[in-house]
This record gives sequence, C-alpha cells and structure tokens, in this order.
Amino acid sequence: MTRGEATQTKVHFKSDKGDSEDFIVFVDDADLYKKWLSDKSIPLAHFVSRFSVFTTHKQGAQGTYDTASKSTLAAHFDTEDEDEVIKKILQQGSAQVMEMPARQGNKNDSMGAMVAH
Repeated sequence: MTRGEATQTKVHFKSDKGDSEDFIVFVDDADLYKKWLSDKSIPLAHFVSRFSVFTTHKQGAQGTYDTASKSTLAAHFDTEDEDEVIKKILQQGSAQVMEMPARQGNKNDSMGAMVAH
C-alpha cells in the first residue's frame, strides 16, 4: 500500500480591502462543501478541517500559512468572529484541490545497519 497519498482542499479568498491580503480555509470533505454552498443547513463542522483562518502574506494560495490575527480579520471582513469570516471565505473564495503524492523509498533506513552480513 502506498503511504501518505491524500488530497487536501483549500478555499482561497483574496481580500479587496487595504493591502489585498490572501486568506485560506481548509476543507476535509470537498463534496459536502459543494453541497453546503446551496444548502446552508449542513453544519460547517461536517466539512471544515479546522476552524481557523490562515493568511499567506500576499503570496496567493501558496506560501507560508499563518493564523490570521483578530485585527487582520476585522480590517478585511469588518468582524473578528472567525465563524462569520469562515462562512464568507467559503461562499466567496475559490476551492483548490491539492494532490499529495505517495511517498516512495525505504521505510526505515536505520534498520539497515542492524542487519548482519
């Protein structure tokens, strides 16, 4: 079985306020997220990975992810309430699916030294 193979969905939102910061929310279940877009009765907890908003410091959907501060959220979304910000990002952002390839190679290189020749 291949190890580490997975997909991750992130929703990217570029703010048009101030310094045009980029924000990211991670989603575990992309299909349920798509259903939520038309049926808001689905709880966010069923598909949102973490109830955190990340910022990439104007590096688009790539770059280093840092948790957005409350002051940053207030400046760009007019609220510090992360749940409200997450909803806005999910509604207005663009979903991007990342494929993480399987890892190949030795499973434990240190075991090679223990084998008697």
